[in-house]
Amino acid sequence: MKRIALISEHASPLASLGGTDAGGQNVYVAQVARHLAELGHTVDVFTRRDAAHLPQVMNWVPGVRVIHVPAGPARVLPKEDLLPLMGDFTRFMASFMAREGQYDLLHANFWMSGLVAADLKRQLGVPFVITFHALGKVRRLHQGEADGFPDDRFAIEERLVREADRIVAECPQDEADLRDLYDADPARIVTVPCGFDPAEFTPRGRREARIRLGLDPDETVVLQLGRMVRRKGVDDAIRGFARATRQLGIPARLLVVGGNSPDPDPALTPELGRLREVAREEGVEDRVTFTGSRERAHLRDYYSAADVFISTPWYEPFGITPLEAMACGTPVLGAQVGGIQYTVVDGVTGALVPPRNPDALGERLGELLADPARRERMGQAALERVRTHFTWEGVARQLAEVYREVGEEVERVIPALALHSGHRAAPDAAVERAFGNLIATLTRARSELQPQIVAAAGAIVACFERGGKVLVCGNGGSAADAQHFAAELVGRFLIPGRRGLPVISLTADSAMLTAWSNDIGFGDVFARQVEAFGQPGDLLLTISTSGRSPNIVAAMEAARARGVTTLALLGGSGGDALVLADLPLLVPSTDTPRIQEVHILALHLICELVEEQISAGVPAHLPTALPASVRLTPPGSTPLISAPTSSAQGVNV
Repeated sequence: MKRIALISEHASPLASLGGTDAGGQNVYVAQVARHLAELGHTVDVFTRRDAAHLPQVMNWVPGVRVIHVPAGPARVLPKEDLLPLMGDFTRFMASFMAREGQYDLLHANFWMSGLVAADLKRQLGVPFVITFHALGKVRRLHQGEADGFPDDRFAIEERLVREADRIVAECPQDEADLRDLYDADPARIVTVPCGFDPAEFTPRGRREARIRLGLDPDETVVLQLGRMVRRKGVDDAIRGFARATRQLGIPARLLVVGGNSPDPDPALTPELGRLREVAREEGVEDRVTFTGSRERAHLRDYYSAADVFISTPWYEPFGITPLEAMACGTPVLGAQVGGIQYTVVDGVTGALVPPRNPDALGERLGELLADPARRERMGQAALERVRTHFTWEGVARQLAEVYREVGEEVERVIPALALHSGHRAAPDAAVERAFGNLIATLTRARSELQPQIVAAAGAIVACFERGGKVLVCGNGGSAADAQHFAAELVGRFLIPGRRGLPVISLTADSAMLTAWSNDIGFGDVFARQVEAFGQPGDLLLTISTSGRSPNIVAAMEAARARGVTTLALLGGSGGDALVLADLPLLVPSTDTPRIQEVHILALHLICELVEEQISAGVPAHLPTALPASVRLTPPGSTPLISAPTSSAQGVNV
């Protein structure tokens, strides 16, 4: 078990939520700290002291202390003003660690906390990971001159991307922004989403929840809940609500929950004054209720009371409130941005609309309000999705796995952590670290993937013997692996003279890929080819280090719809592809290069086994002596092989 310091300079786990600077990051830090402690780790949360009565060290929950850092005046300050205080923050932490002992790892939250962690790493050699929660270049793109952070933020974030031992992206869009805008090394990015706590958010009876809140139990209720800042798009929610209710002519009510205090006074929360004016302009002032902030214990009733939850920010690094609404069985109407487009499945758990488009919002809201049965189905699907993929327990387990991998690197390459005067680690240390990581991953994969590799080869042989063909696809390096695999089986791998085998790489037709992606979009570029070539009895092999690529997921969905067996080489948690794979091979690592290297080995082994069986005339059936984890079922129903029971698997995220 590890001793971990969570650094969160402006977002305390003790803060009341809903104010200008109190929202998702506060929840993230609080829940991660709690659940890491429940896993047996010891956690200290370092946050700036923003009130005079706060003790320096506070025992919060078992295994978690909150350390209030004396940096600047003991009062609330806008986070935009905190950068000059980070030197004092760093000095306090260094002194605190000198007295109470060093931590195994620092987990920084937000870029200013990252600056503290990076400086402590240089001074003391402590490794750090960072969750940015929001990226400065993305914020500036969307907010322009309204962005109050200094331009220094960009250079600091670029430094953190270079120096962090791991960067925790919260969703695929966050990962893409880190790569595209900051040139982040994909090998050091791991995607771990946010979550919800099932003990805190579960469905309650809608009618009973409304009665407890003093609402009309028979009135249609739409909910918007979160921080009252302009980029959250609450004005668009009001305008969309007005359009939908005018169109339907129903007596609905919009609840707007959030603010700097329980009193919805514009003097206390200036944004509320602007929003009240928007409601008046739209003619729905009497049907929009501004509640002010509410205690977290009461939020379950608000989520449960709503027929639809709206979250339509201009941009959103992740977005925790949609998860909480889904956990209460409420469908979400969300903006197609950031993490919301990852957590909300359009048409299944709710609906997605373009940001800053109240007309589209009103149209989709009207559709949902007019169809109670559809809302009920969506609410149930939403509940199942978050319970399966997004829990704080699962988040903590994945983070603990990241910490473990970083710790192993430190133990193997101690010289790499002695960063003198800002110099990078020696090249030979980086080489040693990479070999050590690969050896560790191969050791785990050797025991966990053997039956899956044998079963995969058997399924491919069975496909060929019944007259079927194999389709294979992937992106980037996995695209090259797909073409390599096809070439080995169409041509030969080791055994000369055997017959050519029908394998088509869907990544090899550059005319199809570029024409379709340019004219239509890249999301369906493989699914379209599966529709064209796939027949019942065929097999689709997908290769993805994350399992979250939309075009890979779409291809697997198209395959299952056509009775095509799905075989997937994956890594990390397996992503959405894991549940679509009849035969999943999940590499027990979150390190992209190591996953790719094991994928290549697995593909070579599959080629060797397939060639041997084809050349020897082995009857086309799967092995009969597989472990209990391997089970046989028809294609397109439940998986042919269960996911491996590794520490990477079983993370309920």
